[in-house]
Amino acid sequence: MKKLFSRVLVLLSLCVFSSLFFSCNKKEGYSVVLWNIPEYNIQDCEVVPVYVLSHISQVYIIGSPSGEKLEVPLWQLTKPVSKSKALKQAEQYKEYAHKYASVKLDGLPCRAEPKNLSKQIYRLRKGETIKVLAKGDGDLVMAGKEALEGDWLKVLTKDGTEGWCFSHNLILFDMDASGAASGETEILVEEQNGDATFEAIFDKPWYPETFLAMINEKNIDTTVVKTELNFTIDSAKGTVSLNMPENKKAQLKAVKKTWDYSGYEKVGRNQYELTDIPITITTRKDNFIVVRYTGSSGKPQDFSLITTEEDLAEVIKEEKQKRSDAYAKIVSRGPNYASSSYGNLMVKSSGSFSWTDYSLLVPNVISETAKEGGTISLKYGIGEKLKSQYDGVLTFKFDGAGEVNFLFKTESDGLRLENATNAKFEEGMVIERSSSSLVIYFKANK
Repeated sequence: MKKLFSRVLVLLSLCVFSSLFFSCNKKEGYSVVLWNIPEYNIQDCEVVPVYVLSHISQVYIIGSPSGEKLEVPLWQLTKPVSKSKALKQAEQYKEYAHKYASVKLDGLPCRAEPKNLSKQIYRLRKGETIKVLAKGDGDLVMAGKEALEGDWLKVLTKDGTEGWCFSHNLILFDMDASGAASGETEILVEEQNGDATFEAIFDKPWYPETFLAMINEKNIDTTVVKTELNFTIDSAKGTVSLNMPENKKAQLKAVKKTWDYSGYEKVGRNQYELTDIPITITTRKDNFIVVRYTGSSGKPQDFSLITTEEDLAEVIKEEKQKRSDAYAKIVSRGPNYASSSYGNLMVKSSGSFSWTDYSLLVPNVISETAKEGGTISLKYGIGEKLKSQYDGVLTFKFDGAGEVNFLFKTESDGLRLENATNAKFEEGMVIERSSSSLVIYFKANK
């Protein structure tokens, strides 16, 4: 019984060995090599015999020129066919035999078809090497009104993705069977340099252009100018954020969006399109850009943005301190002020006030619905032309009514107010006083 069992084992072993032997020598067909196999000195565009296809391991077992059996990933070869068909296929790849490319831009799209609006199936990394398979007819790629130079190329990535990429942002080079690339030094230099104009935008906040005059004059409307209102590309976090306020005058809606950054494509002179983000950036000066954002409505909004050497947080802090000091001076001179015609005003350090007997100011200056108290602040700044005449602008918010603004000047013995209801306001500042305005003088009464 034991002898019979041993014979069966031997026969089974011989059958398994025979099946393996014959399966490794019986050809599945022939395939074209799409990507070099430098360790065995096999170049792309060569035709090789294929012996085994393993769907489990996702490999072909092929024969090398020296007769060795090699495992090669499925994506690296065409599907096995007869030798005559494989040779015909090799002719189709001949134009771009041994031709590879280095990617110049991070996030460069690889598309399903040779069309600029075709589905994006892969995002290439800056410096990534890809295999060029063939050239195809495709749509023109425009930079404004001019077509960009280049061709639509069918390419293969190292993970086996095939797609179409426009050659304008590729550096083509040859690679030999050993994997050595001609012009490799030049390729690396270009990869490192990138686009200096675009990359200068990175890692700095870009604020609404309307902030610039206030920053330069150090006269900030702190209710409008905020550090969080900016556009940034943060290379460390890999994010893009756009946080813009509403601007009714320019018909711009508020936007607050954040995306993952995956690269850009130069689409015109000093114009860049962010990959998979509905933003186009146009650089005008070193410190001035225009960001075009297209939301879900499909209507684009253009934001004119500036960057500054100033630390905006510090500028805001200084402005708040300046206004706080001016308000403290008013309180210290009073806090009670009296006018024979316009009543009694008490200014509190807490930011509140009481004002009685102001009937002569109703309704031209103060609303009929206003109570005798409310809050007081230095909400607005004053323009350069008015700084020699006034200390600032006091905003009274009466309970039961809206705000009333007065230009003010602290005097040695009191407080002078000038009605600013009809004054000219611009970007959070009073830049021009009213042509005929009421002046009120309050005498300090401690």
